Amino acid sequence: MPPAAAETESRPSRPRLRAAAGAALLTGVLFCLASRLAGSYPFGSRTRNIVDLGQQYLPFHAYWRTLLLGESHGDLFLNWSSGFGTNFLGDFGTYLGSPFDLLVVLFPADRPELALYVITALKIATAGAAMAALLLTLRRGPWPVAAILGTAYALSGWTFNYGATVPMWLDGLVAFPLLCLVGEWARKGRRPVLGPLVVALSWFANFYTAYMATIGAAVVLVVRLLTTDDTESGSRIRRPGPAALLRAARTVGIGIGLAAPLVLVIFLGTKAADPTPPTPFVPAAWTDVLARFLPATASTASPALFIGTPALALALTLPFNGSVAGRVRAGWVTAIVLVTLSLQWEPTHLLWHAGASPNGIPYRQTFVLCGLLLMAAWLSVAGGLPRPLALLSGAGALALLAGAASGSVVIDRWTYPAVAGAAALGMLAAVAALLARSRPAGRLLPVLAVGLLLAAQAGETLVTGERIEEQQLSQVSWSPRIGPWHTDMAAAVAEKDAWPRHRTDPGEVPGGNDVLLVGGEGADYYSSLTSDTYSRTLSALGFGYYAKGRHPVSLDNPVTDAIFSIGTRMRSTPEGPLALDRLPEAAITVTDTPVPPLVTVRPGPPAPAPAPGSAADTAFTRQERMLGRQVYEVPAEPRRTDTPNGTGATLTASCPAGSEVWFWAPRYRGTATLSTTSATPAVGFAGKLPSVLAPMQRLGTVPASGAVRIELTPDPKAKPRLKLPARPVGCLERQRLDSAVRELTATGATAVRATGHTLTAELPAGSTGTAVLAVPRISGWRCAAGDAPLEPAHRRLGLLAVPLDGKATSVTCSFRPPGVRLGGAVGAAALLALLLTALLHRSRRTREPGGRQEFTARAHPARSTEKTPV
Repeated sequence: MPPAAAETESRPSRPRLRAAAGAALLTGVLFCLASRLAGSYPFGSRTRNIVDLGQQYLPFHAYWRTLLLGESHGDLFLNWSSGFGTNFLGDFGTYLGSPFDLLVVLFPADRPELALYVITALKIATAGAAMAALLLTLRRGPWPVAAILGTAYALSGWTFNYGATVPMWLDGLVAFPLLCLVGEWARKGRRPVLGPLVVALSWFANFYTAYMATIGAAVVLVVRLLTTDDTESGSRIRRPGPAALLRAARTVGIGIGLAAPLVLVIFLGTKAADPTPPTPFVPAAWTDVLARFLPATASTASPALFIGTPALALALTLPFNGSVAGRVRAGWVTAIVLVTLSLQWEPTHLLWHAGASPNGIPYRQTFVLCGLLLMAAWLSVAGGLPRPLALLSGAGALALLAGAASGSVVIDRWTYPAVAGAAALGMLAAVAALLARSRPAGRLLPVLAVGLLLAAQAGETLVTGERIEEQQLSQVSWSPRIGPWHTDMAAAVAEKDAWPRHRTDPGEVPGGNDVLLVGGEGADYYSSLTSDTYSRTLSALGFGYYAKGRHPVSLDNPVTDAIFSIGTRMRSTPEGPLALDRLPEAAITVTDTPVPPLVTVRPGPPAPAPAPGSAADTAFTRQERMLGRQVYEVPAEPRRTDTPNGTGATLTASCPAGSEVWFWAPRYRGTATLSTTSATPAVGFAGKLPSVLAPMQRLGTVPASGAVRIELTPDPKAKPRLKLPARPVGCLERQRLDSAVRELTATGATAVRATGHTLTAELPAGSTGTAVLAVPRISGWRCAAGDAPLEPAHRRLGLLAVPLDGKATSVTCSFRPPGVRLGGAVGAAALLALLLTALLHRSRRTREPGGRQEFTARAHPARSTEKTPV
């Protein structure tokens, strides 16, 4: 490139770099200050682990560190620690695909919270930098203002209310301005190779919010094509819109194709996941929508649209700003209005969310609208402060919005004071800028104006961040911080872990996804991709779950321990209450129990199943069928006597003396107490369908008389109060179970080896029937006996099964995530298309020596029909 061309190209890039760096620094500082004001970790003692941040994202990042350092039993395909063997590639793509997540390896094992906070802060700062750079690409202007508006985007209400506690969504926050830049490159016919790579990285990092960001970038591209003219060789020539759209479509298509090896795995994993009940979309009241433009408002039922009062006021001046061409104003205002309306209309709501109305937050796409508003603010102010009439009109529109929102339930006590303070500083900034316009030689007034704008935006942002965090902690569930309970349990598990000889279950520790935090190989597993097969298999056996089936939890039951080869079980009791600012120590007990190996041999088919829904179809009989032995006595018809006032009931039955009484009532919420001569504690059940399924629990030991009497005290708020199965009581005879364990051990595998995603077992010679692996038969497993080729695994009552002919002395099962092969083929085709695009671009540039045409376009920046250059 000629020196003159290089110099011309570097001039606009310097302000972009300054703005990006300034926005990143300012965003990082303000985000940390907001955490400090809220008193949350790492700048305070209070937990940040609300809802799924503590139960999903934190444990997955802790496990990701373990995997990256080679300290886990599994690999990128399979997670042996959770859910008795789960598809990890899908979870990786859902929660851990961002390049930022690799930073977890830089932090100690007992500091996953700090690692996740730093990753979150870096993502938010990067989003601010990307938006600042985009603004200066859309139109030249003062880079400090672009930096402030970039920060406003990164620290919008969406970030504080949603993104900061769902860190993988922040990749979409970063992706939106980057994809808008890709759209600009497509519009100008530039960077045909880098563009698809940016798309691929965005979709790889988090395809869900990247999909939303892609829609938003498409809106921006259409507006730019309709409102902007480009100049080449000194004469105004409109680039053909269809050609630019085709270039953009090619770029996005190749980029998504490059990410297909991961995106298809996630897509197929979602199809196989436990289905949650349909969630009808209910639009938020418009007063609440308007209120969410204001500071210090928090809600998951309405769109988080706060971008700062001064930034919003600038955006509202655009329709009245005569220095901006009418076509530009009409295009951007129309786009913003249509996108706002699309949040509230069910068909477009479904379009934004890829065809499925989400459980939980229904306005996950609102970061796009925040970005559009800030682009409008920039276009209005980049050419200079709008004239007084436009400023007054914008201020009037802001006053009307604030007044209309006054009746909203989301208004906080700090909302209007924050608006008033920011508005006052904003007006002072406007006055300073207007005075600076009349005194162009001075620098003090422009600096003062920018400083006042910064103070207004920063102050309001800090108030909003602090108040949203306060409201979240008071309104939603939370998990305590990582503490001695976790570290002590992790040490105990590491000492006893004997995988793959048998499993070690850490039991329940505070939070969720326990085994990802403390190690072991338990049942506990919480993911958006929890397999329907796994959830149904466990709930049929008496396991409980949360999150409408997507969070099965451990079951402390000796029969299921034998079925799933859990030879070591941890139990812990806290030595104090859980609190927002501390986690108590816990007393940990370790129990070793003889169990069959992971692979057992069953000579015949399972016992016939009772008719589904019949009285005999209980969790006890299902456990027995999977174990292959009868170990329970299940009273046919326990007598139920309701209390006179209807507040409780008593169940009576007969069982063998000395057997263990187990109570199975998945819908029941309340307590159950076994009445015996000695005092027995009440056992709590928390069934609340469809969200929570209560696990079966042990109530005590049958007395010598054989009489079983169970007192039920339901929760007064439970509806229905006493919804019980026909046969809720099972009496476990340990002698029968011990005999079954000995028989299964004697005929089971003599040795078991497990690698990243493969399990191999050596069997006694002459084994016939079926080899059953204590692994759920989720999609992706292939198995073989002996030297036979791998083929899709058989299923036996929800577990992996391999038919035996008496000749094979080993079985092998290997897991390959569904979609990997197809995704790899699509990715290879996309890579070929990218290489072809690069060759064609290189050939085209070769025919144009010195890059003259490209230099000419750069030397004459893009113009529009605005009265000031865009």
